[in-house]
Amino acid sequence: MLCLLPKNLDCSKLELLIKEQTFDYKIFLVLTHKLHKMLSELNLDKTTRTNINKWLKGKYDDETKAIINEWISNKEETKLTDAFYKNLEFGTGGMRGEIGVGPNRMNKYTVGAASQGLANYLKKAFPEGGIKIAIAYDSRNFSPEFARLSADIFSANGITAFLYSELRPTPQLSFTVRELGCQAGVVVTASHNPREYNGYKVYWNDGSQVVAPHDKGIVEEVNAINTISKIKFKGVKKRIKFIGAVLDKKYLKAVKSISVSPRIIKKQADLKIVYSSIHGTGITMVPQALSQLGFTNVHIVKEQATPDGNFPTVIYPNPEEKEAMSMALNLAKKIDADLVIATDPDADRVGMAVKDPAGNWQLLNGNQAASLIIYYLLMAWKKAGKLTGKEFVAKTIVTTDLIDSMAAKYQVKCYNTLTGFKYIAQVIRESEGKETFIGGGEESYGYLIGDKVRDKDAIASCAIIAELTAFAKNQGISLFDYLSDMYIKYGFYYEGLISVTKKGKSGADEIQQMMSDFRKNPPKSLAGSEIIKIDDYKSLIRTLPKENRTENIEGGKLGIENSNVLQFFTKDGTKFTCRPSGTEPKIKFYVGVKAALKSKAEFNTVYESLKTKVENIKSELNL
Repeated sequence: MLCLLPKNLDCSKLELLIKEQTFDYKIFLVLTHKLHKMLSELNLDKTTRTNINKWLKGKYDDETKAIINEWISNKEETKLTDAFYKNLEFGTGGMRGEIGVGPNRMNKYTVGAASQGLANYLKKAFPEGGIKIAIAYDSRNFSPEFARLSADIFSANGITAFLYSELRPTPQLSFTVRELGCQAGVVVTASHNPREYNGYKVYWNDGSQVVAPHDKGIVEEVNAINTISKIKFKGVKKRIKFIGAVLDKKYLKAVKSISVSPRIIKKQADLKIVYSSIHGTGITMVPQALSQLGFTNVHIVKEQATPDGNFPTVIYPNPEEKEAMSMALNLAKKIDADLVIATDPDADRVGMAVKDPAGNWQLLNGNQAASLIIYYLLMAWKKAGKLTGKEFVAKTIVTTDLIDSMAAKYQVKCYNTLTGFKYIAQVIRESEGKETFIGGGEESYGYLIGDKVRDKDAIASCAIIAELTAFAKNQGISLFDYLSDMYIKYGFYYEGLISVTKKGKSGADEIQQMMSDFRKNPPKSLAGSEIIKIDDYKSLIRTLPKENRTENIEGGKLGIENSNVLQFFTKDGTKFTCRPSGTEPKIKFYVGVKAALKSKAEFNTVYESLKTKVENIKSELNL
């Protein structure tokens, strides 16, 4: 009972009464009344109060309740609101949130509800029984604990849980689901989010993140866990199987199989590669993958090689950020490297840097890296005689259209899907036996080569990036020259990303208002070029202003479904997209522009003009 009371209340008398077993219920009522009075005086909405009371009265542990009481007694209204104003949303791919107390946080109760809901859905989806699930986790705080908790709950529900005994990359979990013939998979990770976050991603039996109808079915089952008494926390040891080195070897063999130019690697085996795992899971697989391909001169950033959920050397463990890549870049300068690569905490995303003609290291954005990968793969597949007319690449609607242009040149299909690699995986699944997947990616630093994994794979991406760098060097050119050659052939495409963070309930409301404003008052032009097409994926309606008509957006196997995304296209080829993030408290604006590049000498001039155009559009829209 004491844990229900704020710390600044005088509980000494009650403690004495309890110790002497002369409990005075009247005194207890007085003290608890003070607690409720303090709670009632706080400026909290009805839902927040209801959730707080539910957690204080429910069978939650004493430590959890003590933290809630402390917030009440200290009048921490913002903390209470953000932690209790809603349940942490279990979306169509899982959930992600800050670690802490409350229904809107990652903790053993919200993870427990997710696991129990998933277990309930699996038993309905596979009534014949014999259900297996694979579980992996990254280096984040509480990831091992959440993974074991999930294994316990699945085992308590009669499901065999295959649990990695140590942290492993997310793409390896995708591979494992398929390799072990599991019905589902879970990886505990918050990808590249800040250190205070963790998350829970769900995979289906093909190794991809869940899509319809299973995604919504799982969400319904998770939402039905409205009390922790429905969660079976007590595990059954005999149903928990630990995964060892055998799966590591099979996964690495699959990564090696994507190589297209092994002879060139042999010639350029001493390519100087700098790699950083940024305190994440990549350290378990990337060095081995590069070694087995034949690269012998890999330099690991030692300060960032130890997995650590506090990410002590970076502010934000994201290879998109220059700050996170700074140690790798410094090492590259020191040894005069050929390539810099770094992976995020769960190793599904990779960042890379190239040296420009002036000798300065430049980070490539996700669109540039994805384009380089596809540029190399298309050329290498053709040279190897592997293009038969039944191959395809895939990308998301917010990723550079340069990939479409290159694919068309090689008469290879390019499928465009909604944002989320699960949709690319859906295209791969529905094309099996009819078309062959070469590779694909999205602008947010996630790429996939081959179809043995069905999610972003930074391990395989690091391998193919090293291979294409070796290919360029074998031709006597730098990676920067290789990039320039691509733009000269297909046009200089440049994409800018404006990411606006809006935390908490008020932030979520602001984001929705921004989207509403763009729908009610869409721009008529961008940078002097009129809007000729508007795609609204929420209504799946395409508007053609110049023709004064609308039409439906057809998706087919592309995973095109209702999504809160708006895209604007101009007459000169500019593309502008608005999209609230599904994993972070952000709204993202993507601007894509293009121009001709006649020679390498004009690279900087054209690049700066495109950057200026993006900035002008940003100012125009008050972003």
